[in-house]
Amino acid sequence: MSGSFHLPTAILVAGAMGLLYALVRLVSHSRSASRGFVSEVDQATHATLHTASLAARHLQDGLTQEGTTRAARHLRELLGSSAVAVCDAAGLLAWDGAADHHAAGAAGHAQEVLGTGRTIVLRAGQVQCPDPDCPVRSAVIAPVVTDGRVVAALAAYGPNASAGLARATEEVAGWMATQAELADLGHQRTRTMEAELRALRAQISPHFIYNSLAAIASFVRTDPDRARELLLEFADFTRYALRRGGAFTTLAEELRNVERYLVLEQARFGDRLRISLLIAPEVLPVTVPYLAIQPLVENAVRHGLATKEGGGHVSITASDEGAEAVITVEDDGVGSDPVAIRTVLDGHADGDNVGLGNVDARLRQVYGDDFGLVVETAPGAGTKVTFRVPKYAPGVHATT
Repeated sequence: MSGSFHLPTAILVAGAMGLLYALVRLVSHSRSASRGFVSEVDQATHATLHTASLAARHLQDGLTQEGTTRAARHLRELLGSSAVAVCDAAGLLAWDGAADHHAAGAAGHAQEVLGTGRTIVLRAGQVQCPDPDCPVRSAVIAPVVTDGRVVAALAAYGPNASAGLARATEEVAGWMATQAELADLGHQRTRTMEAELRALRAQISPHFIYNSLAAIASFVRTDPDRARELLLEFADFTRYALRRGGAFTTLAEELRNVERYLVLEQARFGDRLRISLLIAPEVLPVTVPYLAIQPLVENAVRHGLATKEGGGHVSITASDEGAEAVITVEDDGVGSDPVAIRTVLDGHADGDNVGLGNVDARLRQVYGDDFGLVVETAPGAGTKVTFRVPKYAPGVHATT
């Protein structure tokens, strides 16, 4: 897996920036005057970008009724119209502005656009109002198109429908489509991560569960207190590993579960398994993907040490590297063939290495390809697995 960006997302972001630039130019041109031209353009550019960013916050989950209602005021400010409406096939999603008595007719006005995908202009005869002082006498309605489908219509209402308003409405509708596509990508990423977490939970080694229970049973007669402690650790480990919470947790919580795992493994291996941890306290609150470290430690124990005569040593480090936390799991076990590990990281994992490929895939989905696993290994030389996570990443928050 090479490269440092996700192509579909990059294309969408580039498209959004292009649409936004065109909108800024359009608004700037309409507001500029011969005196103080540069200053007024700068002010218009800043105002337009700021308003668009405010609207984008409310559209991050897509064109939902709640989000669209919150964004409508900012969409109206972008267009400079008396009122705006957003409609989909089910009816009116949002209305903002003056003359809200026209809101009831907005869905009907949008039907043609939703059906044909073409922008239309409604004149005074088509936007009727008995109030002579009403600011709404015309409308421009543009389609919001994603993946070749018309998902909504944006209507700008005002006293007249100028050519500038028509162009601006189409630009804003295109920008809204990009926001909807970005939201859909985010939902797809979330669904993919949830599926991978389910797969990871399902592959928690049955051998580990059986061996843990067997080790606990061996202490029942000889050391009942030890058996009780191990049973509690096993219960806490499985509760965490099989939880149905969010996709992220803190490094502190993840390491606490790793400790539970190692306590259970040491009950089985005894002195053959030696552990060391070196954790920088300042990185403990950092958010990491849930079950990001335990599968790496399990890989070190199962594939690195279980078959090594005399056992071995596993070290876990977490260090503060400025804007990032760096986590390393290293063992002095039997090592692996680098080609086989590359195959796993390329998504062609066998049954024994699902965890390694799963963690790598989730890291790349969340943070980008630059943040995947780095594996150093060779037959007879042990294995060192390292990954980095930003201390802060937009949309990445620990949940319980």
